[in-house]
Amino acid sequence: MGKESEKIACEYLKKNKFKILNQNWRSGRFGEIDLIVEDINTKEIVFVEVKSRKSSISDAKELVTQEKQTKLYKLAKSYLYLNKKHDLPCRFDVIAIKINDKEIELEHIKNAF
Repeated sequence: MGKESEKIACEYLKKNKFKILNQNWRSGRFGEIDLIVEDINTKEIVFVEVKSRKSSISDAKELVTQEKQTKLYKLAKSYLYLNKKHDLPCRFDVIAIKINDKEIELEHIKNAF
């Protein structure tokens, strides 16, 4: 379900004026960032965590634990440094996707943490 959810998130972001910069970006021991995009309207670099569920997505924001947030901060810092974008504004978003047989529901939480 993870790859399908990331594909849905990419399609949503493209339709909403985001430019996809990287998908599943990895850096050493810290792990990976699901999506790195540029918000065309604000010129911010946005680090996106995609969460998918078969049931409710109401708790999706809470699924990004403090430990995961710390890893994402470290990954983002590494990405910004390696790509010489450390002077650009950035933020962390969560895209929660509920997928079942009948429908797809998506919630985009900007500045999630």
